[in-house]
Amino acid sequence: MNPAWPCLPLTALAAFSQTAPAPAPAPAPGDREITFPGFNAFPLKGSVKAGGEHRYFAVMVAGSGPTDRDWSNPLIPVPSHGGRDLAAWLQGQGLGSLRYDKRFIGSKDPKLDISLDAQVGDLKAALRTAHALPEARGKKLLLVGHSEGALLALLAGGEADADLLLAMPGLSMGRVILAQVKAQLDAAGAPAEVAQANLGYLEASEAAIRQDKPLPEAGPQVAPGVLRLARVLAQPESRGFVRDTLDLDPWALAQRLPVPCAVAWGDRDVQTWRPDAVPPGFKGTVIELPEANHLLKREARPRASLDGRSAASAYGDGTPLADLTPVAQWLKALK
Repeated sequence: MNPAWPCLPLTALAAFSQTAPAPAPAPAPGDREITFPGFNAFPLKGSVKAGGEHRYFAVMVAGSGPTDRDWSNPLIPVPSHGGRDLAAWLQGQGLGSLRYDKRFIGSKDPKLDISLDAQVGDLKAALRTAHALPEARGKKLLLVGHSEGALLALLAGGEADADLLLAMPGLSMGRVILAQVKAQLDAAGAPAEVAQANLGYLEASEAAIRQDKPLPEAGPQVAPGVLRLARVLAQPESRGFVRDTLDLDPWALAQRLPVPCAVAWGDRDVQTWRPDAVPPGFKGTVIELPEANHLLKREARPRASLDGRSAASAYGDGTPLADLTPVAQWLKALK
């Protein structure tokens, strides 16, 4: 088999790698560092940024894998702090914010509870903490979820006053992973029978995880990257979280939100992209951001020329945020 098939997207390999150790982020200028009790009193670390005259205060939840409060991830090949940059941008719009590390950041404890219940519980605890912050006194709460964090936000969204879902998966996570891998196989020029073998193995692996069974045996055409991805998804520490999130329907959740909501995607995002059609039952605002990648950084290259690895080169601190004017307009109109 051609060793170039496929090196697979960064996002797919990291999608549910909850336990990869990552150091806690260094404090950013202008931030106030806090610790607060999460689900079952587990201590969580966060950064608070003061806002201005806007009537809302933001609580930010990061995406998948070992992604910290600043959206820094050891799997990204360049220094990257997109969440910290977004918090500064929100401050420029008059919104203060609380962003926090998920419970597994910096942990090497294989017995740590990283279940879906625990992570949604942590987010609800962050909302309760935000209510009591002096920086949020008299403010409504805006829940800002990014990528997988948008799914967590949807599960806790009714406890905020509004939701902003950035780079939300347009499909269930199980289907998104299959779509990501298919795109990589197609871009690598894999023959149809090779693509079918790899996607079939991933589908069988997801089915095994749903049923809490061992992974299937991999045939000779299954790429090492696909095999590694299946093993990451099935690792014991996070298998329960994966099982509980594989089939979550983001649109079913979004349509039940009782609060104002906007969903925003970058048109150069190769990780989680705007679907071809938005369900008619969704009454929120849909925003497409031109020349924006998965971390809302500026991306001038055509989307068709990008894959997971090349796209990540523009995730770094040297790349400015894209033009977020449409989000700013939504925030300005938020009651």
